Amino acid sequence: METGAFSKTSIGSWTNIGEAALAVLQTAGAADKARTAAAAARAWHEGKLEAAYAPDALPPRPARPARPELLSPTAMPKRAFKGEKGRFALLHALAHIELNAIDLAFDMVARFGAGLPRGFTDDWMKVGGEEAKHFLALENRLQALGGTYGDLPAHDGLWEAAEKTQHDLLARLAVVPMVLEARGLDVTPKTVERLNSAGDHESAAILEMIYEEEKGHVLAGTRWFMELTAEAGLAPHAHFHALVRTYFRGSLKPPFNADARHKAGLHAAFYEPLTDR
Repeated sequence: METGAFSKTSIGSWTNIGEAALAVLQTAGAADKARTAAAAARAWHEGKLEAAYAPDALPPRPARPARPELLSPTAMPKRAFKGEKGRFALLHALAHIELNAIDLAFDMVARFGAGLPRGFTDDWMKVGGEEAKHFLALENRLQALGGTYGDLPAHDGLWEAAEKTQHDLLARLAVVPMVLEARGLDVTPKTVERLNSAGDHESAAILEMIYEEEKGHVLAGTRWFMELTAEAGLAPHAHFHALVRTYFRGSLKPPFNADARHKAGLHAAFYEPLTDR
């Protein structure tokens, strides 16, 4: 398929999911990407986009801004998240995760949505719109602290999950929402406590908002994983373990937020056998 047929990038000019998703993925500016994602999600939920997906038109990597400098995870400088500089570094790292999450959501829709129930697209367009909201909230907070996204280096390992699982929806669901996003459920409550203890209630409120919405993202991933493994006649826990061991580097590290994971449908039988304990 010719990619030019799905290359409209002007916000509001799209007629289908393929055009809207490609516009998000091809937008380099971080804030522009987030605003494009929010507009695309809104257009879908308002019934303005047709369900045409065009997975063959997707770029191998999404466009990204010139800054931040992207390093390998092992080359990232060690930072102590203390004081205002430490809080800025923490929020910057989270903004980088959310920017990647925007691209992951729209790649998920455009790459795998064809042939699945409309509810799949409903879920992941909602996720993409929320990830955009998260990034913009964090960027606004970074600016309030005197900087902006791009001021610090970031690691380039996050898109690796998308590249490794581009051929397998179950692998993508297992690694992205059910491992990577679930990890956010584990660590965010204590981060919120630390920010409140430091008197940074504005940042803590943003993370609380993100935490509540990320529960829904993990739930969507788990629900579709369970439904699709059942349709394929696969044992969900055993297949999840096999996929994570194949496509995720390392083991899952406790402590786990068992209550939040349980509410998202991610029961201990999924993750406990994969720990390094």
